[in-house]
Amino acid sequence: MSPTTRASRRRRPAAVTIHDVAARAGVSVATVSRVLNRKTPVREETSRQVLEVARSLRYVPNVAARSLSIRRSHTIGIVLPEVHGDFFSEVIRGIDLAARRAGYHILVSGSHSDRNEMLEVLAAMRGRVDGLIVMSPDVALSALHDQLADQLPLVLLNSVAEGHTAITIDNYGGAHAMMRHLGTLGHSRIAFIKGPDRNADASERLRGYRHAMRQIGGRAADLEVPGEFSEESGYAAAGSILARHERPTAIFAANDAMAVGVLSAVAAQGLNVPADMAVVGFDDIPIARYLAPPLTTVKVDIAELGRRSFEAVIDRIDRGLPDQPRHECIPTSLVVRQSCGAATSLRRTKKASGKKKTTRQEEI
Repeated sequence: MSPTTRASRRRRPAAVTIHDVAARAGVSVATVSRVLNRKTPVREETSRQVLEVARSLRYVPNVAARSLSIRRSHTIGIVLPEVHGDFFSEVIRGIDLAARRAGYHILVSGSHSDRNEMLEVLAAMRGRVDGLIVMSPDVALSALHDQLADQLPLVLLNSVAEGHTAITIDNYGGAHAMMRHLGTLGHSRIAFIKGPDRNADASERLRGYRHAMRQIGGRAADLEVPGEFSEESGYAAAGSILARHERPTAIFAANDAMAVGVLSAVAAQGLNVPADMAVVGFDDIPIARYLAPPLTTVKVDIAELGRRSFEAVIDRIDRGLPDQPRHECIPTSLVVRQSCGAATSLRRTKKASGKKKTTRQEEI
């Protein structure tokens, strides 16, 4: 280190403290604290004077010290299975927008659907956040009860555990509605690409599919293909479906990410969507409407899911509400775009009869 550098470091001014602001404004430290924290009323003239001095001195409050004094970090912890992907990004966006309006920050971490990692994340966040939003559809939350059962306000997303507030999606209803829609188009052989076996969302979507298939008269077990909620797994699953001797007329992917992979696999084999194969998904991620063709899917207001989870956890933090666990289920809706059409046999009948084919292309 050169002499010049050492000298400049010695000359660097000390950080402005709350004591400096109090001295310059001619008030007590307690008064400055009340003005900056806006906890108790202070005369307007005094408040204006303190704020002007703080600005002129470029005073930056010590957030850590402030958190200790008021026992608040104004931070919400968010634990998700992953922190990448359109669905999780939308959840985070919804929480973040609501948090900023309320003057809160967010601390985000991924558990990678692993119980031990979940425990480590929860331990790391303890003492740093005022409340927790946890999405853990792949992890048995009963095993985490000791970590979750404390005084820290907690909201669960897409998972349910006794004694905790939970916000879920109507996965069953959404999947059943999609199947009914495909049935009205003449489809009866509808392949379903499942999500991960341990995933609660995937289980409910599979249940809706199976129930609807029984009503249609199809054999669901013959048309179910494993998937992992990823584009790659959707592509691989579609490859096995398209290789079948008796090919289905429609593929229902349990989430939009897998539907993206399905569209790619269908195109790779020189087939047309929806003329040769109808493709539908679930979630309505932002990119769904911009795919080629635009994807018919089950709409989940993902950002709203995040917003509601933030409001639920804030209820206890800011309003001091007692922990009265409740279960809120967010409804889904069908969004019909261009990726699904009538079954092949039905189209042939219409063509043979000379009737003009009509398709339903609308966005609900």
